[in-house]
Amino acid sequence: MVDIPTPSLFYDGKPQTSSSTQTFQSIDPSTALPLTTITTSTPTDIDAAIASAARAFPTWSSTPAPSRARILLHAASLLRSRTPFLATLETLDTGKAYSETSAIDVATGADALEYFAHLVASSGLSGEATPLRPDAWVYTAKAPLGVCAALGAWNYPLQIALWKAAAGLAAGNTLVYKPSEVTPLHSSVLAALFAEAGLPPGVFNVVQGGGETGAYLAAHPGIAKVSFTGQVATGRKVAAAAGAGLKYVTMELGGKSALVVLADAEVEQAVDGAMMANFYSSGQVCTNGTRVFVPRRMKEAFEAALLRKMRFIRPGDLMDPATNFGPLVSRVHHEKVVGYIRHGIEVDRATLLHGGLGKLDLPDGVAEELKSGFWVRPTVFTDCTDDMRIVKEEIFGPVMSILTYDTVEEVVRRANDTTLGLAAGVFTKDLNLAHKVIAQLEAGITWINTWGESPAEMSVGGWKMSGVGVENGRRGIEAWVRNKSTLVDMAGEVATVFSKL
Repeated sequence: MVDIPTPSLFYDGKPQTSSSTQTFQSIDPSTALPLTTITTSTPTDIDAAIASAARAFPTWSSTPAPSRARILLHAASLLRSRTPFLATLETLDTGKAYSETSAIDVATGADALEYFAHLVASSGLSGEATPLRPDAWVYTAKAPLGVCAALGAWNYPLQIALWKAAAGLAAGNTLVYKPSEVTPLHSSVLAALFAEAGLPPGVFNVVQGGGETGAYLAAHPGIAKVSFTGQVATGRKVAAAAGAGLKYVTMELGGKSALVVLADAEVEQAVDGAMMANFYSSGQVCTNGTRVFVPRRMKEAFEAALLRKMRFIRPGDLMDPATNFGPLVSRVHHEKVVGYIRHGIEVDRATLLHGGLGKLDLPDGVAEELKSGFWVRPTVFTDCTDDMRIVKEEIFGPVMSILTYDTVEEVVRRANDTTLGLAAGVFTKDLNLAHKVIAQLEAGITWINTWGESPAEMSVGGWKMSGVGVENGRRGIEAWVRNKSTLVDMAGEVATVFSKL
């Protein structure tokens, strides 16, 4: 096991001591035991971090893109070389299995750094030139925004921090990063790693705290942009605070996504997709396909295959390579998810196909303290209807709802009958039909015959109440720059209605 670092303030290129006496704890979700105690940042501390970022901005923004790229590539190399340590921190902090954090969380964060470093180094921030007439033309240029606030999430803390930092720093901005107070262990470790890679002091800074810290950042006049990942209700508050100052915003919010199995789909493949879309990361993924629409005549075969494969969900010692299912992230979240399961059974009256209430059975031989963790049974409801609470609201846990349908037109209409629009997917052998259905689904992230992969090359962002803007991909860099247009007239005369009067 690793030594647990105590997250701290970080600005001016080094850890700083908070002026606050208020603290909060990081809790190991697998045991419910505290890992370390963190001191909250005060407004004075946050002002100092923002001031540090403001001092660094003129130099960093004017640093040539290839030079910025070299530093980010060095940081990516350091991340990859320290995967065991960083992945262990993420496992301790989030409760996700090491088999996941080592293969996904660290690697995809490093991927984002490499992607955006190469993008800006190869003129990814070039503008355009447009001829107007023989003696006049327009050109555009892209400029970084300034000091930006990045508000992280608790389900993929390191990955999401790097998604924001990679594009923001590559574009020439400086950042003040606030991790979720639920999962802060990675934050000052990442800041120190950036410094080791050669990032100048003040370019990446860290503050600590809960909602009040995020609110202070979002409303601060020194912040040019707020990038937030989290639940819809919080996102609306953050966007409102940022909007009052006409700041740029990127909001990656929640979803209640539809996974549509079409009539000709391979049942086994569709079941595999549904399991990935509901039980990976113990269901704590914003893009999860928790509304699984199955043709009525396929229902029996689909459920039989699903029950057969549920035995491959393996809770246990999170550092065991065979473990692929962990606890929920916190006591509060555990109570929320259990409440939804209870509601599905007692109020919605959905048919409980698997799981439900009660203690999750851990394998023999696991440490006794694991039995006190925030574990929940992977749960499947069937015979669900669109008006059930478990079908309408985001649960953010390992809870699948199976719904049946009769026609493609019907399933498209029902899939879109939600205020959210983050993700959607289709399973079918007919790729022509797949594209037609995908085109009709109101979601910003979609998949065909797979679920969940979001590489750095793929822009991701929600429709409707699921967000504003995108992260990653070529469009992702556009969220971190502003445009300047210049018209050049080479005729030597100023066009004016006042000439020759």
